[in-house]
This record gives sequence, structure tokens and C-alpha cells, in this order.
Amino acid sequence: MKAMEHTIKHQEHDAKGAFYLEKDSQRLAEMTYSRTNATMVIVDHTEVDPSLSGQGVGRALLGALVQWARTTGTKVVPLCPFAKAQFDRDASIRDVLV
Repeated sequence: MKAMEHTIKHQEHDAKGAFYLEKDSQRLAEMTYSRTNATMVIVDHTEVDPSLSGQGVGRALLGALVQWARTTGTKVVPLCPFAKAQFDRDASIRDVLV
């Protein structure tokens, strides 16, 4: 399944961050995290607008997070049920887990 061609953005402020997708300045999907220290984050929530359901958007958000974690040497603790299920299913992304 191919995710829609959207640009996933990333923001981090203080110890909170998110990978998100916007359309017309409205956030339609996001995966949020909390930073525990300089090299570890806890993924705590994933939400995708029903209008994007079934289009692989949640997985695309996770893909962006995994790519960022690899690039920055950040380890991930998936407390969010969606993120945890994806890590459980896909061994190829588990290298970023704590």
C-alpha cells in the first residue's frame, strides 16, 4: 500500500515533538513524542484524521520518525499502541528501539 504523497513535517519544542501532516494549515495526522534525554524519545500518541484512513499515513509518520531516529542516533520507546504494533510487525525498523 502506497502512502499518499504528502510532506511529513517535524517539529520539536522543549521536550515535546511531533511528526505531522498538514493540509491547508490544518493538522490531519500526527505522531507525538516526549524526549526523555538527548538520545531517547517516547512515542506516546498517533492520530490520523478519518478522511485519511486506510492510506498508510500512520505508517508514513512512523517511517519519518524511524528515519529521523537513525539519522540522529535517537532511540525510541513505543508506548503508543499503534507504533508498538508496527514495531512488533516489522523487524526492519527495530534497530531504533531501546
